[in-house]
Amino acid sequence: MSKVVFMCGPAGSGKSTVARRLEDEDGLVRLSFDQEAWRRGIRSMPLPPDVHREIECELRSRLVALVAAGADVVLDFSFWSRDARESYRDLLRPLGVEPETIFLATPRHVVLERMRARRAAHQDDYALSDDLIALYVDHFEPPTDDEGPLTVIR
Repeated sequence: MSKVVFMCGPAGSGKSTVARRLEDEDGLVRLSFDQEAWRRGIRSMPLPPDVHREIECELRSRLVALVAAGADVVLDFSFWSRDARESYRDLLRPLGVEPETIFLATPRHVVLERMRARRAAHQDDYALSDDLIALYVDHFEPPTDDEGPLTVIR
């Protein structure tokens, strides 16, 4: 049975750092919106809605194929809303997979400092405006225990 991990937290919370560790140390396949956008030559965020849908469709297909092949996967997404998390649980449920959520409960001021320091130098380093950073942080919906297996990293 495949293991699937949802990385959960606003931009700048440390998701990609933890996801890369799971990839390097535990052999999970990392799927990332940011990585896929960078591969396509996109250097600014947020993604236009049509591009976001296209990338999401591709990542969902890859996820299903990887799980069908027995691979363990870490989804390096924000999973900023309960609805987004539930949508992926609905995708995985017929495959017999109950994902684990790893929530990076990074303090707001730390997230803001990290995001302001970004310079768009690589695929996990998109520079965002202060207003957009604040919007992402302030509208983030933290996961709850009733959503399934949850690990909180503070």
